[in-house]
Amino acid sequence: MPRPPHRPGSPSRSAAPRPAADVAGLPARRLAGEVFAAVTEQRQALDDTLDRILASPPGRALEDRDRGLVRAIATTAVRRFGTIRRVLLDRMTSGLPDEGGPLPQVLATAVAQLLFMDVPDHAAVDLAIRLLLEDKHGQRYTKLANGVLRRVGRERDAILAALDPLALDTPAWLRRRWTAAYGEDAARRLAAAHMSEAALDLTFKTPDIRDRRAAELGGLVLPTGSLRLADRAPLPSLPGYQEGDWWVQDAAAALPARLLGVGAGDKVADLCAAPGGKTAQLAAAGAAVTAVDRSAARLERLKTNMARLGLSVEVEAVDATAMAGDGLYDAVLLDAPCSATGTLRRHPDVAWTKDDQDVFRLAALQTRLLAKAVDLVRVGGRVVYCTCSLEPEEGEAQIRGLLARDDRVERRPVDPSEIGGLEGAITAEGDLRTLPFMLPDADPRFSGLDGFFAARLVRVR
Repeated sequence: MPRPPHRPGSPSRSAAPRPAADVAGLPARRLAGEVFAAVTEQRQALDDTLDRILASPPGRALEDRDRGLVRAIATTAVRRFGTIRRVLLDRMTSGLPDEGGPLPQVLATAVAQLLFMDVPDHAAVDLAIRLLLEDKHGQRYTKLANGVLRRVGRERDAILAALDPLALDTPAWLRRRWTAAYGEDAARRLAAAHMSEAALDLTFKTPDIRDRRAAELGGLVLPTGSLRLADRAPLPSLPGYQEGDWWVQDAAAALPARLLGVGAGDKVADLCAAPGGKTAQLAAAGAAVTAVDRSAARLERLKTNMARLGLSVEVEAVDATAMAGDGLYDAVLLDAPCSATGTLRRHPDVAWTKDDQDVFRLAALQTRLLAKAVDLVRVGGRVVYCTCSLEPEEGEAQIRGLLARDDRVERRPVDPSEIGGLEGAITAEGDLRTLPFMLPDADPRFSGLDGFFAARLVRVR
């Protein structure tokens, strides 16, 4: 966690005994702190860090319940990083010491538990102190930590009443961008939507299979056609997983492939395809799909997914911008690499590990990929371009730029009937723009969807 200027002070010492390493919940909280530090201090991706740490010997030794606790604490602390930082700095007049060892991550993850998780105060504070006692630097600050954390517990109601996700939990670069693009009111709604975990949505091979499984899975069929589950459970244990009936895919992410309108026999290129959710949609519709991705490792994951689903596709491990040929495909789907700012509900680290430069760099790549997609489709064929970004440079501006410089393509506007009647998700130009606060529901488990942009084009010459 970024440290304020250090002010001289006399750190407190504790004569408490060093705790045993096997205290219930302690290893999980230790690893959660390591994940949090890797994300906020080293700008590492949250999911990759969790996978790495949970695959390490300490992580593998945990029971499933504690592995889930690592994930829950780390994700909550990253999601609420801005609020947690402000809460701590407001209650530490001398700032964080330069040689505090694990103190920043221990405090941050403890505050996450005190404010946003169903953890008793005494457990969150006691285990935080035990973690500090394990470290020769942290031992010196147990009294400080105890006082700060107990004060946070006492003041919880006031802290929660004053929460401002846009001001605190949205970094300045995103706050500035969203306010400019969507206005302050929408920016506030975006920030608030990102404070909740994303729902678990399933896409089915066919509507018939979905309708048959819906009651069994206990889910809600959304207007867009996805099935949203009320509760989370290990995926392999859910009905239909082993049979390959469905795959996990956010409701918004399921829309672009539908806009392509492919059918049996269509020759389709899915560019930047891995891990394969959209590939599966195209193949399930009967298209002859070539899944293209520059990462051979990611394509292996895609092939594993297709095998479970019983779908057959061709794969090419190649940089899509280097593909040769003109007019080879009836349709092309380009899910371009992007800043992923539309997925903060499931990837809250994106807000703190990326910045404006990532948007500009990725926008340049998207422009090259979009030009290649037009090259690859035949005259009369369709191209759907999409990104899971809220940034106009990665969406609306890309299509405006393409249409201004390339007269081979025309826009084919999206009709509300194609996206479950979500008229508010269609821009004035006829493109698709979903926002995380769309699809509201009184039950937060059924509310929201990822931020996505998609445009459909036809090659006319």
